[in-house]
Amino acid sequence: MSRSDWRDHDWQLIHAAPQSPLLHMALDEALLDAVGAGRRQPTLRLWEWASPAVVIGRFQSLRNEVDGDAAQRHGIEVVRRISGGGAMFIEPGNTITYSIYAPLSMVEGLSFQESYALMDSWVLEALRELGIEAWYQPLNDLASAAGKIGGAAQTRRGGALLHHVTMAYDIDAAKMLDVLRIGREKLSDKGTASAAKRVDPLRSQTGLPRAAVVERMLATFRRLHGLADDHLRDDELAQAQALVEDKFGTYAWIADVP
Repeated sequence: MSRSDWRDHDWQLIHAAPQSPLLHMALDEALLDAVGAGRRQPTLRLWEWASPAVVIGRFQSLRNEVDGDAAQRHGIEVVRRISGGGAMFIEPGNTITYSIYAPLSMVEGLSFQESYALMDSWVLEALRELGIEAWYQPLNDLASAAGKIGGAAQTRRGGALLHHVTMAYDIDAAKMLDVLRIGREKLSDKGTASAAKRVDPLRSQTGLPRAAVVERMLATFRRLHGLADDHLRDDELAQAQALVEDKFGTYAWIADVP
């Protein structure tokens, strides 16, 4: 089997209204399965958040990553996703999050590092067009001279790959450090905890509103690879809602790694 290219596929865009954190988790599984089964064309999904959340990776320990009392005090929901990688701190409007659901043929024969670099290549071009000299930093970070911009995670099942990225637009670092135990320890090690007020690489390095950054990203993907506007279908939304009830909204899933 030879490796396919971006232009060998008819890419679809889903950019829906803000949705709950649990529904976002379930949509990743439903759409990954749909692409893997050939029921949907390869898809780029831009996330909009209806409420704040901490999203922990598939294999992360709930108690090691999250200060549950602080999350409750700030009204932040804790959810677990199907891909690996680190925890994400989300408030509506403070990040740019997207998922790529790609056929496995695109990463045939590639190492994990090469597959991350391939899936991140278009967004690095978009960032350059916005004036940010950014690069892929193995294994799963996007960075610039000013520091980390975002992180990626992947999972594979059936015939498809999920590549998921969250980039910081303008994050309240004090609140994030109150909720995330690991982030607290990392910054404390660097002696920067007391100085951390905002983590805002996309806002400060572009000087643009979040919507303008998103618009540039989508325009770059469309120019490089082709991209047709699409929407969530009724059966996909129904499957995702069922997954919320049966899996992602259950304590057994959220605390699967206690």
